[in-house]
Formats: sequence, structure tokens, C-alpha cells
Amino acid sequence: MGVPGPGIDEVGFPAEDIDTSRPHPARMYDYYLDGWDNYEVDRAAAERVIEVHPQVRLSARANRAFLRRAVREAVGSGIRQILDIGTGIPTSPNTHEVAREVSPDVRVAYVDNDPIVATHAGARLTDEGGTGFALGDVRSPGAILRDPVVRGLIDFDEPVALLLVAVMHFVKDEEDPAGIVATLGDALPAGSWLVLSHATEEPYEAYEGGRTDYAARDGVVNVYKNATAPLNLRRRAAIEPLFGDFRLLEPGLVRVPLWRPDGPVPGAEELNNTVFYGGVGRKG
Repeated sequence: MGVPGPGIDEVGFPAEDIDTSRPHPARMYDYYLDGWDNYEVDRAAAERVIEVHPQVRLSARANRAFLRRAVREAVGSGIRQILDIGTGIPTSPNTHEVAREVSPDVRVAYVDNDPIVATHAGARLTDEGGTGFALGDVRSPGAILRDPVVRGLIDFDEPVALLLVAVMHFVKDEEDPAGIVATLGDALPAGSWLVLSHATEEPYEAYEGGRTDYAARDGVVNVYKNATAPLNLRRRAAIEPLFGDFRLLEPGLVRVPLWRPDGPVPGAEELNNTVFYGGVGRKG
């Protein structure tokens, strides 16, 4: 889950600008997934989130499972190249591993804004042919599209699966999230896919008595205010327009466990506690 940090511009993100004394959402997400690639400051912040929203690990795992199912569907449809923006700390199975279970010739360009992620990516994501890592930030989509690693792996004349999984909720409204997605989407040809998930405070509509838990919401948001990127929760009505020219495939924008499940579907209470919406759109 790569996220925007301070001081990013079109020329890149110098490693010396990273403040490792503050929690980083990518490393917090790694902790939610029981990873080890995080620091004490990340673990402390993540534990504060868990204290006010104990189901956050449930959400992180469900979101990761959604990514895997969506990648399999995209590659199964014939797509052979993936641009994974905000890849976060590598967590096996990674995108290229999932994709190559379906077709071994898939190329994957990973992008994240944290040089610490870059270090792990060099060891775990780019040791095979057809994969590469670019240091970049989703708020600078033009820089990502021009990056030589991305250009070397992705043929923008052929369909691409663009992954924006658990990243756009770290983009503020004033930073124009819809414009960012549109810039990336405009560079992709017809037949391309957009895989997007986004956190929400909205209750699950079928959960009887469901309501926004404002205390939990505010507690989580306050933790991220002290991280390298703030959290911007949005409701379904604000998330769906991010797909722009990408037509949503069935079942539309739903809580992530409901997107083409490959196992039992959780009950309403668990869906209410799974705070990610997810959807997949196709262009053209």
C-alpha cells in the first residue's frame, strides 16, 4: 500500500527525505498483514489503530485477497502487463506471482514512493525477468508514466491492468484523486483494466442497525494524521466516480469480499467491519 508522502515532486523522492521517525502507512499495512518489515514507530501506530478498530487486520487481509482475485481475472481475460502503483512492502504471493499462476509471460512494473519499499522490492520483486520497480508517487502520475523502468516493461499500445489498491484514500480531495486516475487511464488503450480499492467509514448497507462509528473513525484518522500521509475515508458515492471511463464489471463497486468470491461469503456483520470497497473497470 504505497502512499503519498511530503515533499514529492515530478523529479522523484530522495531517500534522505524519508522521515523514519514517523509511521508510514505502507509499513503499518505490513504489520496488519503480520509482516516483519516495519519499525517500532509503525507498530505503535498500528496498535493504536487496532485498539480503536480491532477489525483492521480483517480488512487488510480481505483487501489483499481481492487483489489476488482481480489479478487472476485480468490475466485470465488476456492481459499480459500490469502497472501496480502503491505496491507497498512485498507480501507473498505478490502481484507477479499471482499473475504467473495464470500465465508465465506477464510483465509487472511495481511503483511505490517509499525508498524503504524499494529496498525490499529489489530483493523480492525484481529478481525475476519481466518485473521492475520504480520509485514514484501516485500524486505525480506523469512522472510514473515517463519513468524508464515503467516504459521498459509496459507497452502502452497494448492493454494494461492498472492496480490502485488501497492507495487513493491517501490522496486528499484538493489533490484531485479523480484527475490522477484519469491521467493514468488516458495513457492506457481500450481493453485495459482498472483495479481499485478504497477505505470507507460507511456502514455496510445490509447490516441491520449499521451506522458510522464516529469514535472509531476519528480514532483511526487521528493516528494517520501523525503518519507520513493522512487517511481520507470516502463513501461509495465518492469512490465510484474515480473509475471515470472504466466501465465497472460485475458485481460493481462492493465490499471487497463480495467481488467475485472464490469461497464462502462473510455475513453482514463481518462485511460491515471490512472497510474496503473494491471494484474492477474495463476501458472501451
